[in-house]
Amino acid sequence: MARKAVIAAAALAVSASGGQAQNDQKRLDAEASDPAKLGWMEGTPPPADKLIRFEDGSYFSFPRTRWSFSNWRQFFPSQPLHRGATPVHVFPRAERQDIDMLTFTPLGGDKPMSWKDALGANYTDAIVVLHKGRIVYERYLGVTRPDSQHIAFSVTKSFIGTLAASLAAEGRLDPEKLVTDYVPELANSGFAGATVRQVMDMTTGIAFDETYTNPNADIIRHARAGRAAPRPAGYDGPDGFLAFLPTIGKQGEHGERFTYRSANSDTLGWIVTRATGVPVRDQLEQRFWSRLGMEQDAAIVVDAQGTPFAAGGLMLSLRDMARFGEMMRLGGKWHGAQIVPAAAVADVVKGGDKAGFAKNGAYPTLSGWSYRNQWWVSHNDHGAYMARGIHGQAIYIDPKAEMVIARFSSHPVAGNVTIDPTSIPAYEALGRFLARD
Repeated sequence: MARKAVIAAAALAVSASGGQAQNDQKRLDAEASDPAKLGWMEGTPPPADKLIRFEDGSYFSFPRTRWSFSNWRQFFPSQPLHRGATPVHVFPRAERQDIDMLTFTPLGGDKPMSWKDALGANYTDAIVVLHKGRIVYERYLGVTRPDSQHIAFSVTKSFIGTLAASLAAEGRLDPEKLVTDYVPELANSGFAGATVRQVMDMTTGIAFDETYTNPNADIIRHARAGRAAPRPAGYDGPDGFLAFLPTIGKQGEHGERFTYRSANSDTLGWIVTRATGVPVRDQLEQRFWSRLGMEQDAAIVVDAQGTPFAAGGLMLSLRDMARFGEMMRLGGKWHGAQIVPAAAVADVVKGGDKAGFAKNGAYPTLSGWSYRNQWWVSHNDHGAYMARGIHGQAIYIDPKAEMVIARFSSHPVAGNVTIDPTSIPAYEALGRFLARD
């Protein structure tokens, strides 16, 4: 049961760093683990050796994850995000054949790697690059298709953080108020005394262990509560994501340092709902999905009470994720409408407390970065910032290069600290390359 809990916890793990997943298995490379070649879930019914299930944790066991990440909705209850009747925004295309041969040097490396080779190194499922609003590069690998609703994991957080920043800019949410002003149910929890801003920037001093290899960690209890992981026989813990949050204790001082804890994001979703009286799902649909000319409906994982998993449950198509990123690059504007207040986008772009971020010490690949409104901010010379999810999910926005990259991946290791060396330098190199045009 402990091993099942570890696997299941990784499914909920929405941190951009962490321990290895499935480190007890010999790792296949991207080609050998291609889910289309391995034939997962083929047959009526699939044979036992090709079957992927939630109950036994196989849905989160590499290399099965290379199939399940693109079919996540099959394993979890979810609510749809309808695109509505808004005409689809069709990106013009100006595809370039020279991007695959672009080279960069991985972090800590001494030999160049090509962009094309980096796709395999990162177990890329799909990737699209926008430059000045045009698609210049797009690839789909394995079983991921343009209409696949791939799990975005912690990229979800940046959607929720953008909602909160928007409400703050509109005067509908006060970041300086206490969490308990909006959610009094947390008065006896570790969130007592924390401000909404501290939740938005993950500087709360809560006792929340997000160690994915620890079967007793809080992240696993969180997963079980929300039925985002199999429950052991006789489970009698909290039922629901919101029922779990009041059980979190205090550790450290609020505002002292950045510490990535997924419980902050579910709390932020609760706050956003209380501030508006509108469920998070509805806000995502009303503000983004029905207004950005999305190509596909999306969905978000929910618990037994119908509460969305704000920390990592969004399932969407690649180009729709890129549409969201492009809207942010354009300062929140889309087809003449201000979707996100310009002040909210500017607040993301300026970043957070770099000194508080550095105190964490858990992100050696992100030297000089910060965290603001559930976004990761590079502070590099291009002003780039990111939405990041475990196993390589990403939106990378480079304002100077007028570039947006959206990527889905199914890397066998959860933590992006492992994936960053062959991802971030590739993004930066492509930004420099495209900035010449």
